[in-house]
Amino acid sequence: MASDAYTSAQKFLHWALFALVLLLYALTYGEDLLPRGDPTVDAIWRLHISFGLLLAALVFWRVVLRGMKGAPRLPAEMSGLERTTAKVGHFILYALLVALPVLGILLTWFRGDALSFFGLFTMPAPFAPDRATARTIRELHSLCANGILIVAGIHALAALYHHFIRRDTILTRMLPGNR
Repeated sequence: MASDAYTSAQKFLHWALFALVLLLYALTYGEDLLPRGDPTVDAIWRLHISFGLLLAALVFWRVVLRGMKGAPRLPAEMSGLERTTAKVGHFILYALLVALPVLGILLTWFRGDALSFFGLFTMPAPFAPDRATARTIRELHSLCANGILIVAGIHALAALYHHFIRRDTILTRMLPGNR
């Protein structure tokens, strides 16, 4: 990509994934506020699965677009270390965005539950429940979820640093309406 901005589709996906990650995190920890056995917990779990499947689809779309369109060139003032750090940071973000829904799907299936996308379609578990495996996958899923918050937080701080201190176009090229 030779331009200095992302396409409108790339911008949409960036912000949609950001919102979905926050929503999924809120659903996970919002469930902890309810008493054990509350039927709302099941509804929250179903919503978490549905939004997680939506996340998987949008991540797939984002990865395909990134492969087809690339990314805008970085400002010439950035050092080699900064460029490498940006590339590694983006790779980690993409890896976590892929890992989260894959682990979530496996976790659901190893718990013995079917995947349902907002009740529109259901995919039954392709194998028998396994509590030990589900527990391990849940820990990995939680680790990745916390990891993405940390890496995304660093990513956001870096963008703010570039905008307010370096005064370059790193942040503005991902904002809606900017070309």
